[in-house]
Amino acid sequence: MLKKALFWFVTVIVLLTVIGPLLWIYITAFKSSGDIFTTELKKLVVFTPTLDNFKRMFTDYPFWFNLGNTAIVSVVSTIFVMLVSLPAAYSFARWNTGGGHLLFITISTRMFPGVVAAIPFFIMFRTFGLLDTHAGIILLYIYFNTSFATFLLYGFFRDVPEELEQAAMVDGYGRMEVFRKVVFPLILPGLAVTTVFCLIWSWNEFFYAFLFTRLTARTVTVLISSFWGSIEVQYGPMAAGAAVAILPTLIAAWFMQRYVIRGLTFGAVKG
Repeated sequence: MLKKALFWFVTVIVLLTVIGPLLWIYITAFKSSGDIFTTELKKLVVFTPTLDNFKRMFTDYPFWFNLGNTAIVSVVSTIFVMLVSLPAAYSFARWNTGGGHLLFITISTRMFPGVVAAIPFFIMFRTFGLLDTHAGIILLYIYFNTSFATFLLYGFFRDVPEELEQAAMVDGYGRMEVFRKVVFPLILPGLAVTTVFCLIWSWNEFFYAFLFTRLTARTVTVLISSFWGSIEVQYGPMAAGAAVAILPTLIAAWFMQRYVIRGLTFGAVKG
């Protein structure tokens, strides 16, 4: 009995920790200014819903434009990351390309804080005219996500038995056919997990978007942060913007949850 009670206690704590901030964002997005700043406990959850925050967000600010920028840089960078990482990870897993040193160097680019690379990148991008451009922020996301995607896919490729590929080649398949007809279907859950992670990280990235964009390529995370001013914090529009901005990633994760769960448990029961 005590064990069961402890289980549910921990479960509730985890759910509140994970879902609590999301609930707060969506509840605040539908509140008027008076209800947001009220000190009455009853009005924290009982209030008259309003769409004023969303109307202000869509009419007073370039929300859709910045959301479009976010979609462009996230989707394009993720596509390029997967095109590079997939063959790279397969090469590392099957032929140990670089003797292990090249793989370590690749993943080591994610070990240092992002701020370390900010100044060199900023000077280089200013020299080449890439500041506040879609191409510039896409290149940054490709650089930072490729190492992680390669390392993650490397683990999934290592879980695919080489004997399957050897058996297919004995049957007359070429290397490309083996990859396409044997390896690729098996690696699909891992591919889905890696794609979702890269997409979400690019979508939510703030630090480099804040430093490297101004108006033309500004992403929605930077726009939302602008509501935190030195005189006033506009909680309503901020919550409304966050509520809309996180929807695409939540929907993508929901539709791909089957592959995500399979990918996260891929090889977990392998003896």
